[in-house]
Amino acid sequence: MDRSPALPELVWLSDNLCMALRSGPLVVMAAAALWGTAGTAGVVAGADPVPLAAARLVLGGAVLAAVAVLARPREAKSRVALVRSRNAAPQVAARGLGWGLVLAAGAVAGYQLCFFAAVQRTGVAIGTVVAIGSGPVFTGLLSWLIGREPPSRRWAFATAAAVAGCAVLVGGGAAGGVTGGADPWGIALALLGGLLYAFYAVVAARAIGRGIESSVVMGVMFGGAAVIMLPVLLVTGAGWLAHPRGLLATLYLGCATTALAYLLYGRGLRTTPVATAATLALAEPAVAALLGLVVLGEHLSPLSWGGLALLGLSLAAVAVPGRTVAGPVDRAPAHLGSVP
Repeated sequence: MDRSPALPELVWLSDNLCMALRSGPLVVMAAAALWGTAGTAGVVAGADPVPLAAARLVLGGAVLAAVAVLARPREAKSRVALVRSRNAAPQVAARGLGWGLVLAAGAVAGYQLCFFAAVQRTGVAIGTVVAIGSGPVFTGLLSWLIGREPPSRRWAFATAAAVAGCAVLVGGGAAGGVTGGADPWGIALALLGGLLYAFYAVVAARAIGRGIESSVVMGVMFGGAAVIMLPVLLVTGAGWLAHPRGLLATLYLGCATTALAYLLYGRGLRTTPVATAATLALAEPAVAALLGLVVLGEHLSPLSWGGLALLGLSLAAVAVPGRTVAGPVDRAPAHLGSVP
């Protein structure tokens, strides 16, 4: 079987990682672990957050779009009705999901803009906790509204505990430095970011559930987001790319923490309910905190250690299968039309 060079190797790598982990929740957590390394890589790059995020999304989106075009469907379900196609567009159009994925691409870009605007207005700790913590809640609600299946109690309690652990982990060491109240517009932007994240996660899960190759779904969403974010990168400037350290860090951010991470995330969504996946993605701040501790020489307060422990236990409760579904299963009922 012939093989397109270079870019499909990312698909091959994600496939083999999935085979090694053999578990949808663990694959999602592997993606979250890669996301958790982004902060450390950003420090190494030595660039401002907004242009760095734009560069990360432009590069990662371009790689994912190229993978979607070059990689052939690898599983029987992906070949249904489109076995001869190597192009992403026929797969998407044939299932009536085009506009949903276009809107999801806008949501991917919008999340980046909302998150950094929120952090600028209300601070890193509060902005991060609200944006990341609200994501699983919004995902569960959207999944419930669209899929008509309410969350289980286990998922609800574990998610609440995980969000609380995330809040304590992120805010525990910074509590003493917070002055004044939180900016309401900053909180609103962070909540909007969480809602946008939930929207594109649910759209991706529904598209994958309808048989579209996960790499195609991610390629369409993030390729579109890359086009949207390119003007942001051009306006804010990318002078740090002239330095080897900045260039290497940006390559890592785009290829590993975006392209590879979302290939893994897409594969995890094949067998993991989207609300559960959103909760498991809260492993990101835990990995970021541990990397800051080990690589950057940062310190965690006892309160933050407690938050880290609570977060870890909550994620374990979500990841370990039980007798009932841990979250609302995102399925596309036959009577529903295209993704909203």
